[in-house]
Amino acid sequence: MNIDGSCAMVVGGASGMGRATAVRLAERGAKVAILDLPTSNGAEFAAQLAGNAEFFQCNVTDLAAVESQIADAVTALGALHIAVNTAGGGVSKRTLSKDGPHPIEDFASVVHLNLIATFNLNRLQAWHMSQGEPVDGERGVIINTSSIAAFEGQIGQVAYSAAKAGIAGMMLTMARDLGSLGIRTTAIAPSLFATGITSAIPEDMAAALTKDAAFPRRMGVPDEYASLALAIIENQMLNGGTIRLDGGQRFGPK
Repeated sequence: MNIDGSCAMVVGGASGMGRATAVRLAERGAKVAILDLPTSNGAEFAAQLAGNAEFFQCNVTDLAAVESQIADAVTALGALHIAVNTAGGGVSKRTLSKDGPHPIEDFASVVHLNLIATFNLNRLQAWHMSQGEPVDGERGVIINTSSIAAFEGQIGQVAYSAAKAGIAGMMLTMARDLGSLGIRTTAIAPSLFATGITSAIPEDMAAALTKDAAFPRRMGVPDEYASLALAIIENQMLNGGTIRLDGGQRFGPK
């Protein structure tokens, strides 16, 4: 996929890994739609990208509203070739605690935010991509955000691990579903990255959390996610898998 002149959508694009990816895409000549919560600074951020970006309010948990929000963004872009989805989050609760079983409402909420919302985005993004004309046989590429917690979830991450593992588990099947249309689907599974509240973690605590990494033994930074996202976009052979972005780290139990 040639980034220059393409139309890209970044969901969760007002901050962190999404923001870094939006910057990189705009710098490389893509027209970018930034979708994020109305409480975000997405409008101000989009204005900083020199006319190459526009902000659209989007709460990914509102499944019905997302359909029209994505349609509005694609109409403004004129087409859709690239979609990067970084919205998500979780809670820390054990399967059993002194207060009793993990609240099922909390489990369902985390799965809804991370897994169901991601699939909802994917099915809609793929539909809009399918309406375009292929270039070199390709109509689009979708990049989702999993986590290494999908593979080595820590104590208290049972809901988050299930949701992120679900994202990883969808990728090959979805790639097969969409392959005849020339649409690729891939996920990135980051380790601990300096985004949001984690960016405020003290240096000594960050060192302790990343001490088991091979190299580098530090938190990732958003631009490293963005760099991988652009590599996926440009390489047609990257499809159907989940790529770890973790410096060789394997999470311990806690």
